[in-house]
Formats: sequence, C-alpha cells, structure tokens
Amino acid sequence: MKNIFLVLVLALIFRATAKAQTCDDLPANFRSYNEATRAIQNTSFVLTDELPFGKSSWFLSAAYYSCDNYFGYLVYSTQDRKEHILEGVPLKVWTEFKTAKVTVTYYIQNVKGKYRMVPD
Repeated sequence: MKNIFLVLVLALIFRATAKAQTCDDLPANFRSYNEATRAIQNTSFVLTDELPFGKSSWFLSAAYYSCDNYFGYLVYSTQDRKEHILEGVPLKVWTEFKTAKVTVTYYIQNVKGKYRMVPD
C-alpha cells in the first residue's frame, strides 16, 4: 500500500513539473504542429483567452496565448475540422477578432496570410 501511494505522489509531482514550462522555454520557431501544440499546452502564459462559444459558425474554437501581453499564438479550429496555430499575432488583433461582428470577415481581412503559421 505504501508503494502505491509513493508511486501516485511521484506521478503527481512529475505531472506538475511537466506543466511548469515557462515562456522562456518556448522555441523561437516550431518544427511541427505537434511540437507547437505540446509546448503551448504545457506553458504557463501571462494571458490566455478564448473566443466565446457560439460566437462564430465558421470557427469551432479559437484561443489566444501570450507571454508578454503584446504578441501571442492564435490557435483555432474551423468548421472543416482543420486546426491551425499562428505565431506573433498582436493582442490588439486578437481583441478585435474576438469582438468582431463577423469573425470570419475580420479574419479574412486582418489575419489570414499575415502571420506565420506553424507547419502541419
């Protein structure tokens, strides 16, 4: 019984330290979408924000992660089930995207093709 308890405690400690990645640990560029996804999920960001559920019919989900409150990652999935990560998106662009009357129109006019997309 003691051994099982010890294993559980060690597993919890390992999980907590694995999630403790900071923004300083993020690479300048990601080699793949999977690498970027893992890094973003395991990083403690200064700002994390999400598109309200039901705000858009085209975007199934969208989230923004920033280390410095100026630039960050825009992570989104679309109706066709494709998931993307854009790097270096200004916080101002995220805020305008999130509050736009029509998010897909704002995206096409102000985001699409303007920021580095993490490779698939």
